Amino acid sequence: MRLFFSFLLSFFSMLAISSNLVFAQEVKVDLDAGEQVFSQNCIGCHAGGNNLVNPAKTLSLADLHENEKDSVEAIVYQVTNGAAGMPVFSGRLSEEEILNVANFVFSQAKNNSW
Repeated sequence: MRLFFSFLLSFFSMLAISSNLVFAQEVKVDLDAGEQVFSQNCIGCHAGGNNLVNPAKTLSLADLHENEKDSVEAIVYQVTNGAAGMPVFSGRLSEEEILNVANFVFSQAKNNSW
């Protein structure tokens, strides 16, 4: 019985790992498209990487780090689900658009390009 559970655990672990690898290969990030999404949907509150709603939470890398939003995944989650004064963009933007804008925001922050 123990061997059976070990086999199942191994099988599902390999399945999870392989599905992530396939997903990672299929995703192509387009920073130009992300910039366009940002200009059309985010710039009203986040022009120049600022935050009009909460000035302490800018899109600078230091502020993203302090607010635990210093990864593409964290930014995707924030854009998708919203929080506090930020609206939910799930259903308004496609997953591809959210991924592109999150990569654009992170790239701008990482390169200090705001």
